[in-house]
Amino acid sequence: MARSPTGSLWRHRDFLLLWGGETASQVGTRIGQLAAPLLAATALGATPWQMGLLTAAQTAGFLLIGLLAGVVLDRVRRVPVMVAADLIRFALLVTVPLAWWFEVLGFGHLLLVTFLAGLATVFFDIAYQSVLPSLVGREHLVEGNGKLESTRAAAEAGGPALGGALVHLVGGAATIGGQALGYLMSAAAIARIRTVEPAPVPTRPTVRAEIAEGLRFVLGHPLLRPIVLCTAWANLAGGMILAVLVLFLVGDLGLSEVGVGIAVAVIGVGGLAGAATAGAWTRRLGQARTIVVSLLVTTPLALLIPLGGPGPLLLLTAVGLFADGYGGVVYNVAQVSFRQAICPDRLLGRMNASVRFLVWGTLPVGGLLGGALGELLGPRGALLVACCALALSPLPVLLSPLRRLRDLPAG
Repeated sequence: MARSPTGSLWRHRDFLLLWGGETASQVGTRIGQLAAPLLAATALGATPWQMGLLTAAQTAGFLLIGLLAGVVLDRVRRVPVMVAADLIRFALLVTVPLAWWFEVLGFGHLLLVTFLAGLATVFFDIAYQSVLPSLVGREHLVEGNGKLESTRAAAEAGGPALGGALVHLVGGAATIGGQALGYLMSAAAIARIRTVEPAPVPTRPTVRAEIAEGLRFVLGHPLLRPIVLCTAWANLAGGMILAVLVLFLVGDLGLSEVGVGIAVAVIGVGGLAGAATAGAWTRRLGQARTIVVSLLVTTPLALLIPLGGPGPLLLLTAVGLFADGYGGVVYNVAQVSFRQAICPDRLLGRMNASVRFLVWGTLPVGGLLGGALGELLGPRGALLVACCALALSPLPVLLSPLRRLRDLPAG
């Protein structure tokens, strides 16, 4: 294993390749997450319900094949799977600008490509979280996750602003072509990783038994279970928000494509601040208290998002979006490092897949709910309901043994 002699991941070649590839992937994803809704809302005339379908399609794969992907990733080496997932996403997304240039692009095409690319994302995301312990060692997990979260937050900050500007300059379809190039760059970086992962050794005779073992580990753990419930709740509300946010920013606040990009980028700016200060939170409060307190402090501020309006009232929406990004990253650095540290190597793929299935599986449901509420209440009304739900998401961890702990146990 190519470990740094000083213990710092800044000198760890293979981690830097993983970090670079994941960064390119995240930037491409964040550009596309804004470009696709803008393309649908402006050029393709999508309704709130269709916007909800598009939001659901981005993450439906975690609900549909997340558990099976975990079994697969515990039976194979994960780096080649990440490269294949990147190449599949590249091939799918380049069809969008091609169809646009030939004037045959419709909402159905965009929805199908988004859904299929989301299936590939399931394998990529579970694989990169599962490969990190064997790449850097468990003693460097907090540092590694902090660096990965910082670039994810940077992508959230820069990607939407860049995406909004690109949509304004070259159009949504061409911007999605740029997203595809991000996946190609990611594949090129990750393919150069030299660390040989431990040989996978299946321990259960059937796929069903392996899936059940992963779910039992997650749902049977007294500290993992409330974390999963909290994250699933927050993501359900987040899916509702994403379904109508662009329509709210364009229709209710009157923002241009560039303005929408800047507004959504505020979430990433908050995430960057969260990544920079997550270590200070855990040193001062402890890892367990950070998981609880970070959400209690920040999620109620999300209620400011639907209260914004044109002019100075935009500040209310910006503060709510910033708080949402900040609290989410501080929470994620603490809880992701914990669950990687306590899980045996042979279960990492299934543990991460079970968590993703349970917490990301609520995102498409939230997207559909947000779209339906948008049709019924309008984008602002749907946002208000979603932000109320988000403010209540810390309840599972607040009512769990986590509230009495300062630090999380090592095993």
